[in-house]
Amino acid sequence: MVQKYDPQMEDALRQWIQEVTGRTIPANFMDGLKDGVILCELINKLQPGSVPRINQPALNWHKLENITSFIRAISDYGLKPHDIFEANDLFEDMNHTQVQSTLIALVGMAKTNGFHTKYDIGVKYTSKKQRKFTPEKLKEGNSIICQQMGSNKYASQKGMTSYGTRRHIYDPKMGMEKPVDRSSIHLQMGTNKCASMAGMPALGTVRQVTEKNMSVEPIDTTTVSLQMGTNKVPSQSGLTPIGGSRLVYDRKYCNQRSEEEAYDGFN
Repeated sequence: MVQKYDPQMEDALRQWIQEVTGRTIPANFMDGLKDGVILCELINKLQPGSVPRINQPALNWHKLENITSFIRAISDYGLKPHDIFEANDLFEDMNHTQVQSTLIALVGMAKTNGFHTKYDIGVKYTSKKQRKFTPEKLKEGNSIICQQMGSNKYASQKGMTSYGTRRHIYDPKMGMEKPVDRSSIHLQMGTNKCASMAGMPALGTVRQVTEKNMSVEPIDTTTVSLQMGTNKVPSQSGLTPIGGSRLVYDRKYCNQRSEEEAYDGFN
């Protein structure tokens, strides 16, 4: 607390108190205020009759009584309790910083109450400015709805990007590419804009990937084999009987046989 004590403010307070009271304060500022006489005269100048009786500093309890009277008077003058020092802070030299803070607050309160001096120190307190509105004016305020009450003042979402599209941050200074088309929505964004599957291959067919440079011919995607779960209503006409042997014939290795010889084994 000692480090927060301001010697320059002490000189300003000395000049202000001497101007108000007309009394000379000794070189030791706190020792000159310790008996409480100058303090009581100070508050009597600011608000006459605040301390009716000022004790002469004959005994210590006279000094303490003067300081206590000063504290009570400045409290009635308008100072807040947290701005007021205690009697031992001055009399026992316990907290001179708090004493200085109280005197600064007293200067500001005096300025607020209209007591002006040549030495302009302290800060004027803000005063309450009370306004009165007529009932008609108050009713007009009831018809105003702010945005916190669920109104957007007829704002729309016109010009906003479509739901599901990416938000592209574009900065021409960074040499970035221009934003892509934000009005187009592809299938991964949850909508197909009434697209159909016309021209798509049949379900279950093989998807042929062709490459023009490799000369790969696409296969027929409209034909479904028996392994895909359908036979397109074929018949078993011409098939060998059940249990019969399956003849594999190759002209290079087998002699040509007549149709009757081919069925000799089944007669």
